[in-house]
Amino acid sequence: MLPLRLVLISLLIAANTVLHVFPLLLVALLKALLPFDRLRRASNPLLTGLAESWIGVNNWMIDRFTGMRVDVQEDAVLQADGHYLVLANHRSWVDILVLQKVFNRRIPLLRFFLKRQLFWVPLLGLAWWALDFPFMGRHTPKQIARRPELAGRDIAATRRACEKFRAIPVAIMNFVEGTRFTAAKHDAQAAPYRHLLKPKSGGVAFVLDAMGEGLHAILDVTIAYPGGTPSLLDLMANRIPEVRVCVRQRPIPEEMLHGDYQNDRAFRARFQQWMNELWCEKDEDLARLLGK
Repeated sequence: MLPLRLVLISLLIAANTVLHVFPLLLVALLKALLPFDRLRRASNPLLTGLAESWIGVNNWMIDRFTGMRVDVQEDAVLQADGHYLVLANHRSWVDILVLQKVFNRRIPLLRFFLKRQLFWVPLLGLAWWALDFPFMGRHTPKQIARRPELAGRDIAATRRACEKFRAIPVAIMNFVEGTRFTAAKHDAQAAPYRHLLKPKSGGVAFVLDAMGEGLHAILDVTIAYPGGTPSLLDLMANRIPEVRVCVRQRPIPEEMLHGDYQNDRAFRARFQQWMNELWCEKDEDLARLLGK
């Protein structure tokens, strides 16, 4: 029965994607052809509405075909027209579906910084491009050491994306660890946290610098899987009994909004200290959620 279940769910996901992506690309094409900025901006609600509809159908399928419970502890006042920076730990690809299930239509559409290679994912890559998801190079420290100009490219891409986001309600999503948590990565980093990898502060700093006062708040999200870290296959096979999520709304410290993270060592140290303190609290939240 499991193979049949997986085939059925895969076909439904594919059908939902096709039914939403083609209209979305059509609207995106019309947006590109419109002569005035005001008209182009008027098409944004239709684009995000199609994306939210696609997510809504996916959420319906999760409810219909799995027994996964999502227990949300929320200390936040959410606004569908807000401007948020969403920070989360990263355990699994299921994280993205959990975030969409928790926030869809409650805050603006989550927009992720994506690896440039994901542009070539069939249909979805074009959809992400049409929705102004920023594509990044994600260069390694060794590559940047050999070619320092690569770091400047990602900074420029971040600024271009944030300039677009100033004009629309937005929720910019950042998995601050930069990669999914594994025990091997945790040991290799000698991370000072029990359940987290070290936070990478640079991306957060660049967004805060580029968006300035345009962001209302930070949504600090902690995701825990008491039954162990799952895969997408586990979700489709109904092997995830429960997910626990903690959402905290945090103010953005004024002193973190204006500074040169790249060139000012003192500011960079202060920013990293702030992120490390936030991550210590998140580690405690994660321990509590896993041990509940």
